[in-house]
Amino acid sequence: MSEERLESKRWGIAIAAVVMQLSLGTVYAWSVFKKPLMTAHGWGETETQVTFMICIGMIGIAAAFGGALVDKKGPRFVATLGGILFGVGTLLAGLADQLGNIYLLYLGFGLIAGLGNGFGYVTPIATLIRWFPDKRGLVTGLAVMGFGFGAFFMGKIAPGMVNGMGVATTFYILGIIFLILVTAAAQFYKNPPKGWLPAGFTPSKTAASAAQSFTFDEAKKTPQWWMLWAMLCLNISAGLGLLSQLSPMAQDIIGKTQGLTDPKALALAGGTILAIASIFNGLGRLFWAWLSDAIGRKNIFMIMFITQAILYILLPQISSQFLFTVIACYLLACYGGGFATMPAFVADSFGPAYIGRVYGIMLTAWSVAGVIGPLVFAQLKGIALYVAAGLLIVGFLIALGYKRPEPKKAA
Repeated sequence: MSEERLESKRWGIAIAAVVMQLSLGTVYAWSVFKKPLMTAHGWGETETQVTFMICIGMIGIAAAFGGALVDKKGPRFVATLGGILFGVGTLLAGLADQLGNIYLLYLGFGLIAGLGNGFGYVTPIATLIRWFPDKRGLVTGLAVMGFGFGAFFMGKIAPGMVNGMGVATTFYILGIIFLILVTAAAQFYKNPPKGWLPAGFTPSKTAASAAQSFTFDEAKKTPQWWMLWAMLCLNISAGLGLLSQLSPMAQDIIGKTQGLTDPKALALAGGTILAIASIFNGLGRLFWAWLSDAIGRKNIFMIMFITQAILYILLPQISSQFLFTVIACYLLACYGGGFATMPAFVADSFGPAYIGRVYGIMLTAWSVAGVIGPLVFAQLKGIALYVAAGLLIVGFLIALGYKRPEPKKAA
């Protein structure tokens, strides 16, 4: 295949990745569905929140397994499987609402959709890192930007759909859309020819090359792999906790400042703030990852950790709707930025050859964070924001002490 066709192909895969991630990222708008489900069925706060916790936990586990599967079976197979499972799980969520069965909701939206989401999430990242050694930060940021923007579209569309058609019908429609879009995007995925590099590209001496790549068994024996795992987990825990409660928190502030009491009007207003903040979840993924190509991945994480910690400490004192929205936008930009910057950080440290498994298994940090963040925000409402700040300070200290592992000698 000519160099021009390979260049065109890799950008085609990048576009398909954005489409896939837009669909998968809608999972972050869970808070839009939570209150209507609680109201309709009398389910409790934590009981309903367990659905989101299972979903996020399964995403991390599936991404770990799926990353290894990408290395063995190829990206098209894994992404197609992810699209089918994500669509079917969303359809089952509609049936769960229709039947009033929370355990079916756990199975559908939590277990099955989470499994499909994880397979779908890790595949474009592992694939694009191999196609774009010259733009690792930018291209992974572009791909996972779509994941962040998914919640924006859901935050704008879902409240009106739920109010007009009900939760069940909304899930049914979304499930069909996901089946079509995600599985169609998956058909574009393919690994580049072995040893291929973009024309004119010379690998950086500060990043591990394909020949110097660590296998997962080698990477996991280094303290650096576990440091990166912890950094990812801590950043995600704080962000997921905020995301899981963002719409209700926004509704509380709107109710106090504007005197709104109508549940539907509050839900729409809270969904709007969620949608606005989700734009920055997406933009932050592109911005921080792009900036990391210039100033380094470690510096990006240090900046994100310390600035977030300060804002989480200040957030309980905020009574202005505008200021709350601005802070939420920045916090979600940093949350998304961690997801976008980490794949390139891992590839720089351990090389791209086994990135599917090395980074995929690191996404178990997402599973752990999926329990820690939402649980802290659901159970420790009075001090949750301060706990999140503490987690981020720990993350800053780990990032401060990080040094790249000694590179392997090329075989």
